[in-house]
Amino acid sequence: MMNIHKTYSRIREIFDVARAKTYHTINTVIVKTYWEIGRIIFEEEQQGKLRADYGSYLIKELSKRLCGEYDGGFSEQSLRNMRQFYSYFPIRSAVRSELSWTHYRILLHVHDSYSRNFYLIETANNQWSTRELERQINSMLYERLALSKDKKQILALSKKGQIVEKPADIIKDPYILEFLNLKMQPVYTESDLESRLINHLKQFIFELGKGFMFVERQKRITLDNEQFYIDLVFYNRILRCFVLIELKIGTLTHKDLGQLQMYVNYYDCEIRSSEENPTIGILLCSHKKDVIVKYTLPQENSTIFASQYRLVLPSKKRLEKKLRELL
Repeated sequence: MMNIHKTYSRIREIFDVARAKTYHTINTVIVKTYWEIGRIIFEEEQQGKLRADYGSYLIKELSKRLCGEYDGGFSEQSLRNMRQFYSYFPIRSAVRSELSWTHYRILLHVHDSYSRNFYLIETANNQWSTRELERQINSMLYERLALSKDKKQILALSKKGQIVEKPADIIKDPYILEFLNLKMQPVYTESDLESRLINHLKQFIFELGKGFMFVERQKRITLDNEQFYIDLVFYNRILRCFVLIELKIGTLTHKDLGQLQMYVNYYDCEIRSSEENPTIGILLCSHKKDVIVKYTLPQENSTIFASQYRLVLPSKKRLEKKLRELL
């Protein structure tokens, strides 16, 4: 019986690998095929551009003929998507094989070339599903990261994606927690917020960003016979350091920052090894006063951060306006 189980497992493993390779191959062929179709349509339209209605006529006629010969996949909207696909990604070598056609159809709705290229790189590097890609676009990840950077760094985001080299690189402000479904609750506690984050840990780690691993909740530490509890403890494998997160309902105070600083100091002295980098602390609050943060934390601070959280998706127009002002 044991041999049967072992044989069955081996066959399953071989088949699953083969199926994954087959899916990848089919996906690559589909994406390249649609790119080529888009190129042909785009170039033909350019040749007939003197006729204002030529593009519409071309799409309509091609759809009619192709749908008559093949089973679906060539509606007028599908052909427009292929044409737009080529116009947005005219360099064939820049088309990423890690992305499916569904990924690219989602990216077609991102009209800003900087943010579109950022999401392309991040999807390939992080192996985002189509659902996660949609969520990151709707939560305005690019804009939220860009607003904390200067013009040169913003351009680097679109060319290289998010690069994590120092603590500030992993910080967002605000963090978007719409997946907790707390916005309909008229009253909720910090314990409610923490429990929801744990219950939606996968989504929360996606929102935290690159390199995060969950360690513990309500980590107990003892100082001079007094018990303290750190809300959430993570580890960032890229920065090679612990990340402590304290949750705050309402407006943060200097006492909240002081307590978080104490937790960070404790971890640096008692927990982290000599090979690890200094511990990072994030105070996640519903309301933040920048002046309180400025005059509570030392000027040379690089490990304690205060960020707001939002329970609904951000205003696209407001963030885009702020980003345009920076550029």
